Amino acid sequence: MRAVVYTKYGSPDVLQLKEVEKPVPRDNEILVRVYATTVTAGDWRMRKADPFLARLYNGYGASGSVGTYAVQLAKYYGANVTGVCSTTNLEMVRAIGADKVIDYTKQDFRASGESYDLIFDAVGKKISKITKSTCKKSLRSNGKYVSVDMSQKPCTQDLIFLKDLTEASKIKPVIDRRYSFEQIPEAHSYVEQKHKKGNVVITVRK
Repeated sequence: MRAVVYTKYGSPDVLQLKEVEKPVPRDNEILVRVYATTVTAGDWRMRKADPFLARLYNGYGASGSVGTYAVQLAKYYGANVTGVCSTTNLEMVRAIGADKVIDYTKQDFRASGESYDLIFDAVGKKISKITKSTCKKSLRSNGKYVSVDMSQKPCTQDLIFLKDLTEASKIKPVIDRRYSFEQIPEAHSYVEQKHKKGNVVITVRK
């Protein structure tokens, strides 16, 4: 079967399309045929081997792969949502349901004077530099801070719930660009620019 592999860290040029042996599932495993996948910020950071290189991020990624779903899920539960993203993504974040949008290139939401019941960092505190301690003044009494890089146990019921919401069009995927399997290096280059809106899709099998 075909696979994209890399044996060293570096630019997207290290990604190679190869034929590899098809995995044989064990008795308690299943073999899944993949028709499409995605390239996220975590993929290019892992490829470059500098996932925690210091960068200044004031926002928490309402326009990214995780953030776009988080906004829609919060609206599904009836929350009043403030999305934080860059200038180019303001309209998109409004379009998926955010009641208010803050441009992190112009304003740090922690200095807005607003307080929240829940602050969710969809980027990850090691990259965004948004931590629970720096958000204390922005949290209401009994407010919660959650970061995407906190350890979580897989939950089948949650995945089924999200599947049901998607099939009912209660939440919708935001797809920025599509690439063929052979174009994964180009997809990495695009995602690495940190300007994607939602998801970048890789078509594995038509």
